[in-house]
Amino acid sequence: MLRYILRRVLISIALLVVASFVCFGLVQLLGDPIADWAEGQRQRNPNGAESAIAAAYQKAGLNKPFFTRYVEWLGHFVTGDWGTTVNPGRTPVEVQPIIMHSLSITVRLVLIATILSILLGMLIGVISAVRQYSVFDYGLTGFTFLMFSMPLFCIAVILKIGGIRFNDWLVSLGADRWLVTAGYPPGGFQGGFGEQFLQFTGVYLLPTLSLMAISFAQYSRFQRASMLEVLNADYVRTARAKGLNGRTVIWKHAFRNALIPVVTLAALSLGQVFSGAIITETVFGWQGMGFQLVRYVHYKEPYMILAWMIVTAVFIIAFNLIADIVYTVLDPRIRLD
Repeated sequence: MLRYILRRVLISIALLVVASFVCFGLVQLLGDPIADWAEGQRQRNPNGAESAIAAAYQKAGLNKPFFTRYVEWLGHFVTGDWGTTVNPGRTPVEVQPIIMHSLSITVRLVLIATILSILLGMLIGVISAVRQYSVFDYGLTGFTFLMFSMPLFCIAVILKIGGIRFNDWLVSLGADRWLVTAGYPPGGFQGGFGEQFLQFTGVYLLPTLSLMAISFAQYSRFQRASMLEVLNADYVRTARAKGLNGRTVIWKHAFRNALIPVVTLAALSLGQVFSGAIITETVFGWQGMGFQLVRYVHYKEPYMILAWMIVTAVFIIAFNLIADIVYTVLDPRIRLD
């Protein structure tokens, strides 16, 4: 078991190094972050601008060869120096504080949406498989295909409009607005536990539902298909022939083996959920990871975008590592591979 985990950790580290190189190369394709400022300098001071432009490129480290810049950036990044923004026309800001602050907002949203999606998807998938071709099964099949077909942006906008009308209805009753449809509380949540819980629910409810809509449908369809396959397996028929009751057969014998495809899907879909967070945070005005990515892609800031990509890659690879370990719990035969 320890050798299996150690081997997977080493593979994950190698994948992360490869991902960092690919991300560094992709960020170069965005273009020169200093070019627009340099052009402005040349127009204002045609005779004396070149020295200032050369100094700006040297300060940003953009005057060095590609591999030299990559090695230097990677060395600084792993030691905690994530750099600063490089556009001389804007006040330089440290990359790490901005990424860590926005990460704390986005990770909570992504984790809550992912956990709720998995739980809801598994529950619906199991019930649909056990009640195959029932009204419940047909109804949920139609609903999940509706979620598959709707773009996330449309779902987020519909939820936002619904939240605004719900708040208007509360105001008409003399109550305060509860659902937050724009912006994340800059000072966090205030008051006692009950007040903070209500504030937290009001802030997270609509964005979480928005993100859940793109993933729970997949989990429910995979869980349903996997459960139907397992329920028709010989060992499940044997368990029923031995006289075990239906709940024991479903939850003790069938459910565990039907989880492996869902675990795989959960690990692979984390990147999709992070991408969904970009749209969700834009619609609801949250200054999370997605908001920062859109903002700094516009400015072509290489170190901010690189930090976003590497942090996202770390989460995706870490979740795949966790999935590999969970496989060994669900199916001990995997340890021998």
